[in-house]
Amino acid sequence: MKKRLFSALCAGVIMLTALSGCGEKTQDTTTVRVASLKGPTTLGLVNLMKKSDEGEASGKYEFTMKTQPDEILAMMVSGDVDIALVPANVASVLYNKTEGGISLVDINTLGVLYCVTGDESIKSIADFAGKTVITTGQGATPEYAINYLLDKNGITDCTLEFKSEATEIAAVLMEDPTKIAVLPQPFATVAKLQNESLNTAFSLTDEWEKVSDDSQLITGVTIVRNDFLSGHEKEVENFLSEHVESADKATSDIQGTAELTAEYGIIEKAKVAELAIPECYIVCIKGEDAKNALSGYLETLFDANPKSVGGALPEESFYDFTVSK
Repeated sequence: MKKRLFSALCAGVIMLTALSGCGEKTQDTTTVRVASLKGPTTLGLVNLMKKSDEGEASGKYEFTMKTQPDEILAMMVSGDVDIALVPANVASVLYNKTEGGISLVDINTLGVLYCVTGDESIKSIADFAGKTVITTGQGATPEYAINYLLDKNGITDCTLEFKSEATEIAAVLMEDPTKIAVLPQPFATVAKLQNESLNTAFSLTDEWEKVSDDSQLITGVTIVRNDFLSGHEKEVENFLSEHVESADKATSDIQGTAELTAEYGIIEKAKVAELAIPECYIVCIKGEDAKNALSGYLETLFDANPKSVGGALPEESFYDFTVSK
């Protein structure tokens, strides 16, 4: 009798252990699918990507890097990715497209736009009066940011000439360094390395701060699908914690991060990355700070062109997750 009772107890213990193990395994193997854009918005993520590949991250991740925002937008709409690092205005567009189906996690990158030229008379946005400025990003952040600054400075006679690729602008500047261009990092750094006649005239971030008291120039934000968030809030919280750590390391260990950006193909050359990283305003802003900064920026874009944010500003619920952290 005692033998049968002991055997039954052992069997019960084994079963409980097995069930417990299965539960832990299910939690441990929940993969968070993360998509980001090749460029500055991924710089703050690359240290986490490395930790994940080496099995040292506390969460399990699957990272995808794309070259166009529309690719990531489509993946979010279809549910093929859970968390995405996208341009700030694209987050608002996606919020409207999904009828409130996403939430803000953090702000990952502030302003990365710089005026590059060999024309020494160009010192600020005010000097764009009567000039032609070459840039990328028609219908995106560069166009909206430049037009906002032109309007705030009362400039009506500046012509924007758009190119589809930053490499096209670099070629124009190589031929004639007196041309005026607005380029994002790391392309501004690349252009200067290719032609020593070029200089950074000013940062659009600095110019923004001169004319705006209630918003910041924001490049990239991190968002999450609410369908995923509702069942995996702990995983998203863990990602946010690891993202903060990764972004901090990007700014404290610039050389190491630069080497990783080359390894992962974010910026091809570590030397370029090392020079560009300090100019990329890599951050991981969350909570009320994130809400206040982003809502102010999106409102500025909305006032200039409602289509830039998808026709309407996100509702308060868009900020609930980050504010709670």
